[in-house]
Amino acid sequence: MLANGITLHFGETKDAITTLLSGLKEVPEFGVEPEKVENTTLADKVKKYENGIGDAGDLEYKFKHTNDSEHATFRIIRKAQESQKTLWFKQTYPDGTTVTFSGAPSVKVGGGGVNAVIESTVKIALNSEFIWADPASL
Repeated sequence: MLANGITLHFGETKDAITTLLSGLKEVPEFGVEPEKVENTTLADKVKKYENGIGDAGDLEYKFKHTNDSEHATFRIIRKAQESQKTLWFKQTYPDGTTVTFSGAPSVKVGGGGVNAVIESTVKIALNSEFIWADPASL
């Protein structure tokens, strides 16, 4: 499956995710890597481990930077960042699979060079677990 067609929407609550963030160019990997926790006793002959809590890592999205005031992802997310709002996000894959989560967004404008495009990078500090929905269950 190609990444073409992935969308990212947001809202102030999980039930109000309707606003499309336009100009999406790159999405992060999704998954949780549990931390390996050592739990060896004095009677053990080898170290033993358990899975601890997971770390989803940084959620970074790249967007086309635009001055279009109505749809500029940079301006939309900057307002949320300045007000320190936690938002809900829903990423939809081309096959209809969705992942929903909440987080505190921040945004920055990338640098530039000769004949290079300027991008905005949105980072989301995760505040919830991932809620996956497969197309068959929608």
